[in-house]
Amino acid sequence: MVINARYGQALKHVPIILLGLLMIYPVLWLISSSFKPNQLIFSDPSLWPRTFTLENYVNGWQGFQGIKFSRFFANSFIISILSVLGNVITCSLAAFAFARLKFKFSKIWFSLMLVTIMLPYHVTLVPQYVIFNELHWINTYYPLVLPKWLATDSFFILLMVQFIRGIPRELDESATIDGCSQKQIYFRMILPLLVPALITTAIFTFIWTWDDFFSQMIYLSDLRLFTVQLGIRALFDPSGSSDWGALLAMSTLSLLPITAVFLMFQRYFLEGIATTGLK
Repeated sequence: MVINARYGQALKHVPIILLGLLMIYPVLWLISSSFKPNQLIFSDPSLWPRTFTLENYVNGWQGFQGIKFSRFFANSFIISILSVLGNVITCSLAAFAFARLKFKFSKIWFSLMLVTIMLPYHVTLVPQYVIFNELHWINTYYPLVLPKWLATDSFFILLMVQFIRGIPRELDESATIDGCSQKQIYFRMILPLLVPALITTAIFTFIWTWDDFFSQMIYLSDLRLFTVQLGIRALFDPSGSSDWGALLAMSTLSLLPITAVFLMFQRYFLEGIATTGLK
């Protein structure tokens, strides 16, 4: 009976494993094809290359028009890191204000903040572009980075508000009795306890910023400012003469940073997701 029960449990995992393999197949094909010669990428459907080559990575890393792909990676890292710092700092401050401080019309401002979550990005794109154009910020990193330093990502503010509300107010009251100001309560008590939510915010911000293509395409046109996503797009030639091997190789390399970040901080990521809704 025990053996049959074990077999039954094992059989339940078979559909999940098959579904997982089906979902990960495109990624496996991408990695495999990046090591194939161009003439075998679409003619050889197997995941194991019959002819193994690193030429695609060498050619792709050389970039184009005299600019190597390392420049695009550096640009992406600059934008992503600055965006992470901006969201972590400003969203945590805004969340602390909404969760702990009492100020006039706080509930109204919090409701308006929640409404912005439901606004599609494309609705605000035109007015934002007009503003940035008037400020002469087009073709710079300011439109991609500066909004992160103004607590514009309401999702992360809500995430941290829920987390802070789960922290007992008695800790704040004890700190106030000991003579701590609101600034000291934030830095000495709330911020250390907020680490799981901060790491969750950092991971999401890094992944979303790194993978962002639309915003970068709108605001950047100088090849020297291109990010990885724009660089990969530039490797594609609609006329049909694209170097598919180099394109797939650089696409594979573009997955490494976000995969590494997620694996390194996976434990904190899951902890932040699991505890932000607790009261």
